[in-house]
Amino acid sequence: MAELIARPPCQGLLPLEIGTTTLSETDAGVLTSIMPFKGQEAALSEALIAAHGMAMPAANRTTGRAGIRAIWFGRGQVLLIGPSPHEALAWYAALTDQSDAWAVVRLEGAGAVDVLARLLPIDLRATQFKRGHTARTELMHMMASITRVGDQAFQIMVFRSMATTLVHDLKTAMEGVAARR
Repeated sequence: MAELIARPPCQGLLPLEIGTTTLSETDAGVLTSIMPFKGQEAALSEALIAAHGMAMPAANRTTGRAGIRAIWFGRGQVLLIGPSPHEALAWYAALTDQSDAWAVVRLEGAGAVDVLARLLPIDLRATQFKRGHTARTELMHMMASITRVGDQAFQIMVFRSMATTLVHDLKTAMEGVAARR
């Protein structure tokens, strides 16, 4: 039987520092998709508060903090990032482990908004897309989750199979922004 070796999605590709921006891979911990059963949203939110200290996020928002965060991940879907979900959550929602399905990177620095502006069709100005805001959107030609996690820092998630393309597209945009400065 073959022995499989677990590897991070962006192994050998990151970190990158170009101009005023840095791109690094994030070990997000356990990623769990949470989809509330019909009529159980309020009870699920209470259970999430009791178990993990944060409520269900509103659309396009996050709750929690670094290391344990709940991200709105689409209509009727939240992604719990960090810990394994408490077993009580299973009474109110379908839980699916997504840990190996996503590549998670962090783009930060003075040029981060300019880099992402070349790749995303959304307004990332700090007045419109504040810390704790999140969006499921297109990044070049792939679907992504973008979350502002700091004044000049973003968490970007794409399907694991798109990790190399993500790094390539971000690197190209980082080089373009750096060349203009």
